[in-house]
Amino acid sequence: MKVVLLGYMASGKSTVGRLLARQLGMEFIDLDEYIEHDQKKSIKDIFSEKGEIFFRKLEHQMLKEVLEKDESIVLSTGGGTPCYGNNMDTILKQSEHSVYLNLSIPKLVDRISKEKEDRPLVRNISDEELPEFIGKHLFERRPYYLQAKHILDCNDANAETVTENIKELL
Repeated sequence: MKVVLLGYMASGKSTVGRLLARQLGMEFIDLDEYIEHDQKKSIKDIFSEKGEIFFRKLEHQMLKEVLEKDESIVLSTGGGTPCYGNNMDTILKQSEHSVYLNLSIPKLVDRISKEKEDRPLVRNISDEELPEFIGKHLFERRPYYLQAKHILDCNDANAETVTENIKELL
């Protein structure tokens, strides 16, 4: 079984993914960490040295590689992964369960503002401009996220509750 977690940055994909994989006895793969391990560079460095277009092509290649493996996995994607190339089609065809971890803009702003240095796309955006940036970005990305097989409202839930909710869907 393959379970793919989707959602905007800081929506809890990696935290929930690790917890879910541990509870289900499955391998957990964070796509960003997988890319960093393969390239021996951080996502931040790949973005700054090679640019977003290079990164998105690499991300697509790595996504296919992970999903084509004949293993049961929980995969946490990057926030933009489903929105580029034919990544969402790949996710839907190569996995039994795709889950969109849906959070409101205020919740995302609260989480992202605390970890901007680790987020290349928002590092240089002021806290005042963050809600508008996230709102616009989410407006563009949501049509992709909403193609997921399952959509979970995660606004008032901690990682353990979200994990339990996903297990009920499987």
